[in-house]
Amino acid sequence: MGKALSRLILVLVAVPAGCKADHDFVSDGEYIMVKRSTFAVLIVFALLVVGFAIAITKYLRNKTKANEATAESLKSSSQGNRVHVEVISRWSGLYRFTKEEIERAINYANSRIYLGSGSAGQVYQGVLPSGQLVAIKHIHKTAMSGSFVREVEQLSKVRHPNLVCLFGYCDQEGDQYLVYEYCANGNLAQNLLRSDSVLPWEARVKILRDCASVLRFLHTHPDGCIVHRDIKLTNILLTENKVPKLSDFGLAKMLEMEETKVFTDVRGTIGYMDPEYITHSKLTCSSDIYSFGVVALQLLSGRKVIELDTVARDSLTKKAKDVVNGKKPLEEFIDPRVRNEVIIEDFVLILEIAVLCVASSSTGRPTIKDVFEEMDKAQRNTTIKTKARKEMTAANLDVPYAKVLDV
Repeated sequence: MGKALSRLILVLVAVPAGCKADHDFVSDGEYIMVKRSTFAVLIVFALLVVGFAIAITKYLRNKTKANEATAESLKSSSQGNRVHVEVISRWSGLYRFTKEEIERAINYANSRIYLGSGSAGQVYQGVLPSGQLVAIKHIHKTAMSGSFVREVEQLSKVRHPNLVCLFGYCDQEGDQYLVYEYCANGNLAQNLLRSDSVLPWEARVKILRDCASVLRFLHTHPDGCIVHRDIKLTNILLTENKVPKLSDFGLAKMLEMEETKVFTDVRGTIGYMDPEYITHSKLTCSSDIYSFGVVALQLLSGRKVIELDTVARDSLTKKAKDVVNGKKPLEEFIDPRVRNEVIIEDFVLILEIAVLCVASSSTGRPTIKDVFEEMDKAQRNTTIKTKARKEMTAANLDVPYAKVLDV
């Protein structure tokens, strides 16, 4: 490199014979050198270039070593009962569990607790060595995808407070598992149909508002509209504090920048599916809007059906439309278990937007932005009115006690 640099300097400072210079220096050739001061500047410049090149080379080598060290540090070795995990993507934060660790988590304390089943597999409660509860889904072999790891990585990057968090996965020996956060209060269907307790009106409105929030997030995702394709009561889980978490992303599809997309395999739960999607296999963001409308009508009416079929769905939507059109009284659609809690103006607002959501044609349905705004408005008003009602009730209860004390 030094010889090449010397030749470069010589070429840069040499001038054709015959040109004038303040100081002539002639050796074997006819070269005329530039002034000593100019030559000194060029030498300093050349040294700077060499130094810069060396610094860049060292930086790149150190960066490569650092990346390799980071990759190694992301693997935690199995020590005692600690779970061995491996990051499959530096950016997703998703972990790979071994099949042995999955089985150990599911069969914790020699018991296997079955939580339910989704569109893609059966779900079990699991316990990690740290004591953390998780939900582990064993994917049906018929639902397995050849691009399982790639699809799981994509979904792991979709994060929202009202989406069930995906912790990791296992793809080993022909079996595939997904490891999710655990939601202690089960699904929305279980809470709506419980005989020992009633899901309060205020909680129902908050759940609808939060579900609309996560749908807005999915439908306006920077990478394109993400369609869930299977929104229903059993796919809305509740945490210990009754925070809703949309689950079962097994059927989710990203439409990117396309407005619609036709799929040869129409999948979902029939009673919640968009009629256009069923008939024409045309999937749009509006398909989720339809499903959301059905869920909203179930929460308003308290209809005791977990998995709606088309007959039950049509009966529910027809009755809701008749109430909105004044053909039937509003009282017939209110869940009698929460009749005394309902804020009527908010009930009517939600009912009207839900009826628009279940329009047979997607062109007649509202956008998710409109749906969220209406649900947010109803939730804020219900919170204020419910609080005021409770304070008034408490004040009225104080009056008899005051009279007793006067006596």
